[in-house]
Amino acid sequence: MAYRKILVAIDLTDEAQQVLDKAREVMQQNAAELSLIAVVKPINQIYSGFDVAALSADAALIETDAVKQTEKRLSEHCKALGIASQRAYVGRGNPAYEIRAMAEQLQVDLIVMGTHGRHGLGLLLGSTATGVLHGCPCDVLTVRIK
Repeated sequence: MAYRKILVAIDLTDEAQQVLDKAREVMQQNAAELSLIAVVKPINQIYSGFDVAALSADAALIETDAVKQTEKRLSEHCKALGIASQRAYVGRGNPAYEIRAMAEQLQVDLIVMGTHGRHGLGLLLGSTATGVLHGCPCDVLTVRIK
């Protein structure tokens, strides 16, 4: 099966390059269109259990800054991959949900993402990768992060 539309889900760590390298390889093998997504978690998701209501104005600024930084980094990745920056998307919320939703919206036939395989069901995959697989509309290629 040839893949025509690929969505690459990355975080913005240095390890993301391993995922991007594999996605580039699959893109070239299939002459496919590549899109990128990174998801910014809301501050109350990151610090669940803490009362962040008192920090709501600061939290909003932090999230806004995180989105801007994510957009900038994705734009840099697009340039390095030779794809239009309009094909880079920033999700806000639960990473697994946002990745699946974008895959449906773009009607991709493959999602490429990394996995550390460290937590919960993550003995096989990571928690985000496992979440993407459940209810995913397409194939998922996970890249084992070294």
